[in-house]
Amino acid sequence: MSEDEGPQIEASPEMTEALREATEAVEARESSRRGGAASADKLTIEMLSGELRDLKERHEELVREYEEHKDTTLRLQAEWENFRRRSLKEKQESLKFGHQNLVKDLLSAVDNLERALEHGAQNAGAEAKGILDGVELVHREILGAFAKHGVSEIDAEGRLFDPAVHEAMGQIPNGAVPPNTIVQVLQKGYVIHDRMLRPSRVIVSREPTEAEGGSGGSTD
Repeated sequence: MSEDEGPQIEASPEMTEALREATEAVEARESSRRGGAASADKLTIEMLSGELRDLKERHEELVREYEEHKDTTLRLQAEWENFRRRSLKEKQESLKFGHQNLVKDLLSAVDNLERALEHGAQNAGAEAKGILDGVELVHREILGAFAKHGVSEIDAEGRLFDPAVHEAMGQIPNGAVPPNTIVQVLQKGYVIHDRMLRPSRVIVSREPTEAEGGSGGSTD
């Protein structure tokens, strides 16, 4: 051993064993610390994953509830809109057709006035002219009130028969007009706006038979 070197101390077996045990203890504590941190991190991740799963389920539940409420709201809105339109239509029809029963009751009075005017024009003398003038005035006023409320006479004479607005009461042979032409109106028909109050009662033409002076056979 040189003079510059200090004294050498040889480790005894006991010291070596003590150092080894101390080193292992330190490493064990460090490993335990790292393992504990990893376990804590794993636990935290599991907790966060569970919370995320719960939040996702809650979100899906809220979406379902929203869709259900949305459907209910849309259905209620549609029902309300239908009710509003139906009520408006009923109100409009009430204003438009509410007096049709009164008009129907007046039609027979109009018929009587027209028959009186027709009879008076053919048979009444000069002394009845004043009465007929009064009857005609009442007749015009009633027809004016009818027109004011959308009531009008159905055009019939000279037109082809239409079962929607005409009621055939009979047929007569007539070769001068096409078959099913209205040649006589027995009772006038009326409509109120686009609704029929009473059909026109009419006589329609048919093709005359050879015996009746026609060129063809019977069309009855």
